[in-house]
Amino acid sequence: MNLGRALNMTSDSGSKDVRLIILGRLPATLLLMGVSELSLFFVSVFLALSLSRRYGSWWDKITITLSPTSAAPPWFYGIFFILIFAALLRVLPFGGMTDSPPPSNPIDFALNVLKHLILPASSLVISSLFLSIYNWRTFFLIYSSEDYVEMAKAKGLPSRDVERQYILRPTLPTIITNFALTLIGLVGGAIITETVFLWPGLGRTLYEAIGLYDTPVIVGTTIIYAYLLAITVFLLDFIYALVDPRVKIGGN
Repeated sequence: MNLGRALNMTSDSGSKDVRLIILGRLPATLLLMGVSELSLFFVSVFLALSLSRRYGSWWDKITITLSPTSAAPPWFYGIFFILIFAALLRVLPFGGMTDSPPPSNPIDFALNVLKHLILPASSLVISSLFLSIYNWRTFFLIYSSEDYVEMAKAKGLPSRDVERQYILRPTLPTIITNFALTLIGLVGGAIITETVFLWPGLGRTLYEAIGLYDTPVIVGTTIIYAYLLAITVFLLDFIYALVDPRVKIGGN
């Protein structure tokens, strides 16, 4: 099925077109996933690179110790966050994207959305943070132990130059790949987490569509993700040729 046909289907649970349903729920998902996943990606890479310079330190050991906490899914942390910060402390809302009725002032509305965003975004970040840092840290350490890195250090090059030219540059294709896949994941949403927090995004829409056997919505969402994945993989082949020093264009 092509993309145009999938988006022009009509939902089985109503008369609304699938493309209108997706476009209506997409901004909420992009906001939640953009804040959480992009923050997770950049914080993980930055902290992992810092830990790779301090191999064996206390922070390194703490990260390794806490990495199994990522075995729990985001909605698991979300339930505990709701119990602690919403039910017990009463400092954050239980769910939703805004209060009912929402504030009329644009600044108050933005602050209200931000307040509702804290718990779901935090659950998504905390559930993967330590494992992501551990994975990137191990990845950087593998490249740091290569012979050409040791040779560069033996030549007396500054540590920053060694890190930038001999560690980060060879790992750049992997970093770009993970970043591209992270961008694709923004569209998919977090199905159960959005449902737990009553977040009006694509993830919750897909959850409701599965419960209602709303095939057009399920197919339309899946087709969009598949097309985005195919386009991203296609573009990554060209990006690799530009950033990977081991790949040459038109070489013999």
